[in-house]
Amino acid sequence: MRILYVEDNLELRETISMIMEADGHAVTSCSTAEGALVLDAQQPFDLVVSDASLPGISGTELARRLLAVDPQRWVVLCSGYELGSYPHEWGPHVRTLLKPFELEELEQLLSTVSAALGSDDAASSRS
Repeated sequence: MRILYVEDNLELRETISMIMEADGHAVTSCSTAEGALVLDAQQPFDLVVSDASLPGISGTELARRLLAVDPQRWVVLCSGYELGSYPHEWGPHVRTLLKPFELEELEQLLSTVSAALGSDDAASSRS
């Protein structure tokens, strides 16, 4: 699974990227939504995990832009405050993680996405 991780805090970005890579995922990270849009335009990622509060374009706006192109995208918004129910209304594959989150929460979410993507691949290969 290819993951794009967007976080403006360098230490957190490096730590969480290493944790996600340890599970065998290919992780690309960047510090801004603008950078994320450029990277994703080159080849869309399976999952975009983003801080909700970023300098410049916010993580929530990044999610909106990605979902406008593909409403079936997997997007996880991480935030230090409760985002309410509205991110879930953007699409079936939008999730939130409340910071600080437990590593088990992140790992469970990655497993869920990976399993869903695997079943999507299996379904499309049967078509």
